Amino acid sequence: MGMNRTRLAALSLLSFLALIGLHSTAQQSGSRLGEREGWTLTFQDEFSEPYNTSVDASKWGFEFGANGWGNNELQFYTNTRRNAIQDGSGRLLIRARQEPKDTPYVCAYAMPCEYTSARLLTRGIFSQRYGRFEARMRVPVGQGLWPAFWLLGANFAEVGWPQSGEIDIMENIGREPTLAHGTIHGPGYSGAQALGTPVSLASNARFTDGFHVFAVEWQQNEIRWYLDFQLYATHTPKDLPQGSSWVFDEPMYLILNLAVGGDWPGNPDQTTAFPANLLVDYVRVYTKN
Repeated sequence: MGMNRTRLAALSLLSFLALIGLHSTAQQSGSRLGEREGWTLTFQDEFSEPYNTSVDASKWGFEFGANGWGNNELQFYTNTRRNAIQDGSGRLLIRARQEPKDTPYVCAYAMPCEYTSARLLTRGIFSQRYGRFEARMRVPVGQGLWPAFWLLGANFAEVGWPQSGEIDIMENIGREPTLAHGTIHGPGYSGAQALGTPVSLASNARFTDGFHVFAVEWQQNEIRWYLDFQLYATHTPKDLPQGSSWVFDEPMYLILNLAVGGDWPGNPDQTTAFPANLLVDYVRVYTKN
Protein backbone atom coordinates (compact mmCIF):
# COMPACT_ATOMS: atom_id res chain seq x y z
CA MET A 1 0.00 0.00 0.00
CA GLY A 2 1.27 3.46 -0.90
CA MET A 3 4.42 2.32 -2.77
CA ASN A 4 5.36 4.85 -5.48
CA ARG A 5 5.70 3.73 -9.10
CA THR A 6 9.44 4.45 -9.35
CA ARG A 7 10.22 2.24 -6.39
CA LEU A 8 7.81 -0.43 -7.61
CA ALA A 9 9.47 -0.45 -11.04
CA ALA A 10 12.91 -0.73 -9.46
CA LEU A 11 11.80 -3.62 -7.28
CA SER A 12 10.19 -5.32 -10.27
CA LEU A 13 13.42 -5.00 -12.23
CA LEU A 14 15.40 -6.42 -9.32
CA SER A 15 12.94 -9.30 -9.03
CA PHE A 16 13.22 -9.98 -12.76
CA LEU A 17 17.03 -9.94 -12.61
CA ALA A 18 16.94 -12.24 -9.59
CA LEU A 19 14.69 -14.62 -11.47
CA ILE A 20 17.08 -14.63 -14.41
CA GLY A 21 19.92 -15.33 -12.01
CA LEU A 22 18.09 -18.25 -10.44
CA HIS A 23 17.25 -19.59 -13.89
CA SER A 24 20.87 -19.34 -14.91
CA THR A 25 21.99 -21.06 -11.72
CA ALA A 26 19.61 -23.93 -12.35
CA GLN A 27 20.56 -24.40 -15.98
CA GLN A 28 24.12 -23.07 -15.96
CA SER A 29 25.56 -22.36 -19.41
CA GLY A 30 24.95 -24.00 -22.75
CA SER A 31 22.59 -23.88 -25.67
CA ARG A 32 20.36 -26.77 -24.57
CA LEU A 33 17.96 -26.70 -21.66
CA GLY A 34 19.68 -28.09 -18.59
CA GLU A 35 23.28 -27.87 -19.79
CA ARG A 36 25.83 -27.12 -17.06
CA GLU A 37 29.38 -25.93 -17.49
CA GLY A 38 31.82 -28.77 -16.90
CA TRP A 39 29.16 -31.46 -17.28
CA THR A 40 27.63 -33.40 -20.18
CA LEU A 41 23.93 -34.30 -20.19
CA THR A 42 23.39 -38.03 -20.55
CA PHE A 43 19.70 -38.31 -19.61
CA GLN A 44 17.01 -35.65 -19.61
CA ASP A 45 13.24 -35.44 -19.29
CA GLU A 46 11.53 -32.04 -19.09
CA PHE A 47 8.01 -33.57 -19.19
CA SER A 48 6.90 -31.06 -21.82
CA GLU A 49 4.17 -33.05 -23.57
CA PRO A 50 0.47 -32.01 -23.55
CA TYR A 51 -1.87 -32.60 -20.63
CA ASN A 52 -2.77 -36.22 -19.87
CA THR A 53 0.11 -37.61 -21.94
CA SER A 54 1.81 -40.66 -20.48
CA VAL A 55 5.55 -40.62 -19.84
CA ASP A 56 8.04 -41.24 -22.64
CA ALA A 57 8.37 -45.03 -22.96
CA SER A 58 11.85 -44.60 -24.43
CA LYS A 59 12.93 -43.18 -21.05
CA TRP A 60 10.70 -44.73 -18.38
CA GLY A 61 9.10 -48.04 -17.48
CA PHE A 62 6.65 -48.87 -14.67
CA GLU A 63 6.57 -51.20 -11.72
CA PHE A 64 3.21 -52.99 -11.47
CA GLY A 65 1.39 -54.67 -8.63
CA ALA A 66 1.08 -54.76 -4.87
CA ASN A 67 3.29 -56.86 -2.64
CA GLY A 68 4.38 -54.46 0.09
CA TRP A 69 7.67 -53.78 -1.74
CA GLY A 70 9.69 -54.96 1.25
CA ASN A 71 8.34 -52.19 3.50
CA ASN A 72 4.70 -53.24 4.11
CA GLU A 73 3.53 -50.49 1.77
CA LEU A 74 -0.18 -50.36 0.91
CA GLN A 75 -0.30 -49.03 -2.64
CA PHE A 76 -0.96 -50.95 -5.84
CA TYR A 77 1.35 -49.56 -8.53
CA THR A 78 -0.35 -49.13 -11.90
CA ASN A 79 1.07 -48.36 -15.33
CA THR A 80 -1.75 -46.07 -16.46
CA ARG A 81 -2.38 -42.36 -16.80
CA ARG A 82 -4.67 -42.60 -13.81
CA ASN A 83 -1.57 -42.43 -11.62
CA ALA A 84 1.16 -40.86 -13.79
CA ILE A 85 0.72 -38.19 -16.45
CA GLN A 86 2.41 -35.14 -17.87
CA ASP A 87 0.28 -32.22 -16.70
CA GLY A 88 0.64 -29.91 -19.71
CA SER A 89 2.70 -27.32 -17.85
CA GLY A 90 6.05 -29.08 -18.15
CA ARG A 91 5.68 -31.38 -15.16
CA LEU A 92 5.23 -35.03 -14.35
CA LEU A 93 2.35 -35.73 -11.97
CA ILE A 94 2.53 -38.92 -9.91
CA ARG A 95 -0.81 -39.26 -8.15
CA ALA A 96 -1.65 -41.51 -5.21
CA ARG A 97 -5.35 -42.27 -4.93
CA GLN A 98 -7.58 -43.81 -2.31
CA GLU A 99 -9.83 -46.16 -4.25
CA PRO A 100 -13.30 -47.45 -3.38
CA LYS A 101 -12.94 -50.97 -2.07
CA ASP A 102 -15.19 -52.32 -4.80
CA THR A 103 -13.18 -50.87 -7.72
CA PRO A 104 -13.06 -53.81 -10.19
CA TYR A 105 -9.90 -52.71 -12.05
CA VAL A 106 -7.77 -52.68 -8.94
CA CYS A 107 -9.34 -55.51 -7.00
CA ALA A 108 -9.06 -57.87 -9.95
CA TYR A 109 -5.32 -57.97 -9.24
CA ALA A 110 -4.71 -57.58 -5.53
CA MET A 111 -6.25 -57.45 -2.09
CA PRO A 112 -6.30 -55.20 -0.22
CA CYS A 113 -6.59 -52.57 -2.90
CA GLU A 114 -7.43 -49.35 -1.15
CA TYR A 115 -4.64 -47.22 -2.67
CA THR A 116 -3.07 -46.84 -6.13
CA SER A 117 0.01 -44.92 -7.20
CA ALA A 118 2.93 -45.10 -9.65
CA ARG A 119 6.59 -46.02 -9.60
CA LEU A 120 8.62 -45.02 -12.67
CA LEU A 121 12.08 -46.38 -13.37
CA THR A 122 14.75 -46.55 -16.06
CA ARG A 123 15.70 -50.20 -15.46
CA GLY A 124 16.77 -51.77 -18.76
CA ILE A 125 16.60 -48.36 -20.47
CA PHE A 126 19.20 -46.15 -18.81
CA SER A 127 21.80 -46.64 -16.11
CA GLN A 128 25.05 -44.86 -15.33
CA ARG A 129 28.07 -45.17 -13.09
CA TYR A 130 29.07 -41.89 -11.45
CA GLY A 131 27.89 -38.39 -12.33
CA ARG A 132 25.27 -35.89 -11.19
CA PHE A 133 21.67 -37.05 -10.78
CA GLU A 134 19.20 -34.21 -10.32
CA ALA A 135 15.44 -33.54 -10.15
CA ARG A 136 13.30 -30.51 -9.35
CA MET A 137 10.32 -31.64 -7.33
CA ARG A 138 7.43 -30.64 -5.12
CA VAL A 139 6.37 -33.25 -2.58
CA PRO A 140 2.93 -33.83 -1.07
CA VAL A 141 2.11 -33.61 2.62
CA GLY A 142 0.08 -36.02 4.72
CA GLN A 143 0.37 -38.90 7.14
CA GLY A 144 1.43 -42.09 5.38
CA LEU A 145 2.77 -40.52 2.16
CA TRP A 146 6.30 -41.41 1.04
CA PRO A 147 7.69 -39.73 -2.11
CA ALA A 148 11.19 -40.63 -3.27
CA PHE A 149 13.80 -40.05 -5.98
CA TRP A 150 16.51 -42.72 -5.83
CA LEU A 151 19.01 -44.97 -7.57
CA LEU A 152 19.27 -48.75 -7.48
CA GLY A 153 22.14 -50.91 -8.72
CA ALA A 154 21.59 -52.23 -12.24
CA ASN A 155 22.89 -55.58 -10.95
CA PHE A 156 19.95 -55.85 -8.53
CA ALA A 157 18.47 -58.90 -10.28
CA GLU A 158 21.79 -60.75 -10.00
CA VAL A 159 23.00 -59.86 -6.51
CA GLY A 160 19.86 -58.71 -4.71
CA TRP A 161 19.42 -55.93 -2.19
CA PRO A 162 21.27 -54.40 -0.41
CA GLN A 163 24.32 -55.87 -2.19
CA SER A 164 23.24 -53.93 -5.28
CA GLY A 165 23.50 -50.65 -3.39
CA GLU A 166 20.86 -47.95 -3.13
CA ILE A 167 21.32 -44.17 -3.19
CA ASP A 168 18.32 -42.20 -1.96
CA ILE A 169 18.65 -38.74 -3.45
CA MET A 170 15.45 -37.53 -1.78
CA GLU A 171 13.00 -39.20 0.56
CA ASN A 172 10.29 -37.50 2.57
CA ILE A 173 7.59 -38.85 4.82
CA GLY A 174 4.44 -36.79 4.76
CA ARG A 175 4.08 -36.35 8.50
CA GLU A 176 7.44 -34.49 8.50
CA PRO A 177 6.98 -31.81 5.82
CA THR A 178 10.03 -29.82 6.96
CA LEU A 179 12.55 -32.67 6.49
CA ALA A 180 14.02 -34.46 3.49
CA HIS A 181 16.56 -37.28 3.66
CA GLY A 182 19.60 -38.39 1.66
CA THR A 183 20.71 -41.96 2.38
CA ILE A 184 22.82 -44.89 1.18
CA HIS A 185 22.04 -48.58 1.71
CA GLY A 186 24.49 -51.42 1.31
CA PRO A 187 25.52 -54.71 2.97
CA GLY A 188 25.84 -54.03 6.69
CA TYR A 189 24.22 -50.59 6.51
CA SER A 190 20.69 -50.95 5.20
CA GLY A 191 17.16 -50.34 6.39
CA ALA A 192 17.14 -48.74 9.84
CA GLN A 193 20.97 -48.97 9.91
CA ALA A 194 21.45 -47.08 6.63
CA LEU A 195 23.74 -44.05 6.46
CA GLY A 196 21.55 -41.00 6.07
CA THR A 197 21.38 -37.28 6.66
CA PRO A 198 18.22 -35.20 7.08
CA VAL A 199 18.06 -31.70 5.63
CA SER A 200 15.68 -28.80 6.21
CA LEU A 201 14.93 -25.44 4.62
CA ALA A 202 15.61 -22.00 6.06
CA SER A 203 13.17 -21.05 8.82
CA ASN A 204 12.03 -24.67 8.88
CA ALA A 205 9.78 -24.09 5.85
CA ARG A 206 7.77 -26.98 4.43
CA PHE A 207 9.02 -28.78 1.32
CA THR A 208 5.45 -29.15 0.13
CA ASP A 209 5.08 -25.37 -0.27
CA GLY A 210 7.37 -25.09 -3.30
CA PHE A 211 9.67 -26.79 -5.81
CA HIS A 212 13.19 -27.72 -4.77
CA VAL A 213 16.18 -29.23 -6.58
CA PHE A 214 17.52 -32.47 -5.11
CA ALA A 215 20.76 -33.94 -6.43
CA VAL A 216 23.71 -36.20 -5.77
CA GLU A 217 27.15 -36.01 -7.28
CA TRP A 218 28.62 -39.51 -7.24
CA GLN A 219 32.21 -40.36 -7.99
CA GLN A 220 34.58 -43.13 -7.05
CA ASN A 221 34.61 -43.48 -3.25
CA GLU A 222 32.46 -40.40 -2.63
CA ILE A 223 28.78 -39.37 -2.81
CA ARG A 224 27.64 -35.80 -2.13
CA TRP A 225 24.06 -34.60 -1.57
CA TYR A 226 22.75 -31.19 -2.62
CA LEU A 227 19.57 -29.26 -1.85
CA ASP A 228 18.93 -26.31 -4.17
CA PHE A 229 22.57 -26.52 -5.34
CA GLN A 230 23.92 -26.32 -1.77
CA LEU A 231 26.01 -29.23 -0.45
CA TYR A 232 24.61 -30.69 2.77
CA ALA A 233 26.10 -34.19 3.17
CA THR A 234 28.99 -36.37 2.00
CA HIS A 235 29.68 -40.09 2.47
CA THR A 236 32.84 -42.07 1.68
CA PRO A 237 33.97 -45.63 2.49
CA LYS A 238 35.44 -44.30 5.75
CA ASP A 239 31.90 -43.78 7.04
CA LEU A 240 30.88 -47.43 6.71
CA PRO A 241 30.55 -49.77 9.70
CA GLN A 242 33.62 -51.90 10.28
CA GLY A 243 33.70 -54.91 7.97
CA SER A 244 31.19 -53.43 5.51
CA SER A 245 31.91 -52.96 1.83
CA TRP A 246 31.41 -49.96 -0.44
CA VAL A 247 29.20 -51.17 -3.32
CA PHE A 248 28.79 -47.93 -5.27
CA ASP A 249 31.03 -48.70 -8.22
CA GLU A 250 28.49 -50.20 -10.62
CA PRO A 251 25.91 -48.50 -12.88
CA MET A 252 22.61 -47.58 -11.26
CA TYR A 253 19.18 -46.75 -12.65
CA LEU A 254 16.65 -44.06 -11.68
CA ILE A 255 13.41 -44.48 -9.73
CA LEU A 256 10.62 -41.96 -9.01
CA ASN A 257 7.71 -43.05 -6.87
CA LEU A 258 5.03 -42.06 -4.40
CA ALA A 259 4.39 -44.82 -1.87
CA VAL A 260 1.48 -45.00 0.55
CA GLY A 261 2.00 -46.46 4.01
CA GLY A 262 4.86 -48.65 5.13
CA ASP A 263 7.06 -49.28 8.11
CA TRP A 264 8.69 -45.85 8.11
CA PRO A 265 5.91 -43.38 7.24
CA GLY A 266 3.12 -45.36 8.89
CA ASN A 267 -0.31 -45.71 7.36
CA PRO A 268 -2.61 -42.90 6.21
CA ASP A 269 -5.26 -41.72 8.64
CA GLN A 270 -8.32 -39.51 8.54
CA THR A 271 -6.14 -36.40 8.14
CA THR A 272 -4.51 -37.62 4.89
CA ALA A 273 -5.93 -35.91 1.81
CA PHE A 274 -6.28 -37.89 -1.43
CA PRO A 275 -5.47 -37.71 -4.24
CA ALA A 276 -1.92 -36.79 -3.21
CA ASN A 277 0.42 -35.40 -5.86
CA LEU A 278 4.17 -35.62 -6.39
CA LEU A 279 5.15 -33.05 -9.03
CA VAL A 280 8.43 -33.41 -10.94
CA ASP A 281 9.56 -30.45 -13.05
CA TYR A 282 12.52 -32.25 -14.63
CA VAL A 283 15.01 -35.08 -14.25
CA ARG A 284 18.58 -34.63 -15.53
CA VAL A 285 21.69 -36.78 -15.37
CA TYR A 286 25.23 -35.66 -16.21
CA THR A 287 28.73 -36.98 -16.47
CA LYS A 288 31.68 -34.86 -15.38
CA ASN A 289 33.81 -33.57 -18.25
